[in-house]
Amino acid sequence: MSEITVTFVQKDGERRHFTAASGQTLMEVGRAGDVRGILGECGGACSCGTCRVVVEDEAQRRLVGDAGGLEADLLFFFDDNPPGTRLACQIRLAPELDRLVVTVPQD
Repeated sequence: MSEITVTFVQKDGERRHFTAASGQTLMEVGRAGDVRGILGECGGACSCGTCRVVVEDEAQRRLVGDAGGLEADLLFFFDDNPPGTRLACQIRLAPELDRLVVTVPQD
């Protein structure tokens, strides 16, 4: 498995860098690293919205697909979704996502 570097930018601007294995979800990496705002209360079942992130413009092109189905439905209930908002539980890391940078909009 490939190692992938991901960066979480906290609401206060702090940057947290992690190395993760291909196949992990971004939520799993954030929870394991105690990233503020990545709660994942549903354990990755796409039913709570507590792992919202904003994917940087450049990286949005590298994601496989847009938010759809359950993810899009859940994001609809949040008023403050800037462009690029996704659920970290729905982003499965792959080599093409190496150096992914996301912002965590909540604490």
